[in-house]
Amino acid sequence: MQLYLTSRNGRESRVRLEKFLDDYKAIRPTRYSYADIKKITDDFNEKLGEGSYGTVYKGRLSSEIYVAVKVLRDSKGKGEEFINEIGTIGRIHHVNVVRLVGFCADEFRRALIYEYLPNDSLERFILPVSSSPGSVSLISWNKLQHIALGTARGIEYLHQGCDQQILHFDIKPQNILLDHNLNPKICDFGLAKLCYKEKSVVTMTAARGTIGYIAPEVLSRNFGKVSHKSDIYSFGILLLEMVGGRIKMDSKTNNHSKVNSLEWIYGYLEKGEELKIRIEEEGDGTIVRKLAIVELWCILWHPIDRPSIKEVTQMLEGDGSHLNLYPNPFMANNTPKLNASPLS
Repeated sequence: MQLYLTSRNGRESRVRLEKFLDDYKAIRPTRYSYADIKKITDDFNEKLGEGSYGTVYKGRLSSEIYVAVKVLRDSKGKGEEFINEIGTIGRIHHVNVVRLVGFCADEFRRALIYEYLPNDSLERFILPVSSSPGSVSLISWNKLQHIALGTARGIEYLHQGCDQQILHFDIKPQNILLDHNLNPKICDFGLAKLCYKEKSVVTMTAARGTIGYIAPEVLSRNFGKVSHKSDIYSFGILLLEMVGGRIKMDSKTNNHSKVNSLEWIYGYLEKGEELKIRIEEEGDGTIVRKLAIVELWCILWHPIDRPSIKEVTQMLEGDGSHLNLYPNPFMANNTPKLNASPLS
């Protein structure tokens, strides 16, 4: 009996997936067979990366067009994340969102084909060289600012520039890919949710995202309701890792946790002192201060206190001279401050 139910559920899942793909056929990316995938990747010859989702291989559609092929590992489920990914990213086009070129759904074999971005993810450029395999030398603060602003514009497009609002729910350095000019592109929409723009609150049955980047309200409704502000929190943690990765903390302080970094940054900003962060060029100090203030606004516990992504983009576009520092976010029993504003 159990074998029959499993077989029937498997058939129903495949029928559901095929119906979705037939409806989707006229919209965007190309559908490829598994044999095509093997040919594109030269029989999975060059592996780019691997994770819980599966394995990514470098491929080639022609002599000049390279792609990244994500072969999904868990392909025996109902296919929600697969449908979610191609149904979301396949219909949008923005310079700061990775482009889905095609996909494969051949029985239980599933793969996603993206534009190939040679510089991998932001993670390689913000972690200390010694702490991450494949990490590279630090890039300039001006370029980091460019990456932060591009990422914010990508999120702004997802939140406000599409027919429906797209909430990503997994913004983190690993999901910000970089092209040959280090232009950022948001990827991995497996956890994304679509909702109407006029709907300010999202209904969720379970938490989603990556531990360390998940907004407090996603884990507990005591902090507020889940909304587009949850992506703002994740973006704030991303900014923290950009800035915090270069902190020269006191030699007596060995704990470089995110909380310690935030309190350390706030303490310096509150006193009006320059952050003890690696500065290489004139104007770097101004950029660091701006990124630090923006990150502190984004990671506020209560979503109602966080700025919208439009406000975040405006904060990053300016020179930072008109940015206000949020009243101490680390005070015990901190309650929402509805009249606080990041811009003066």
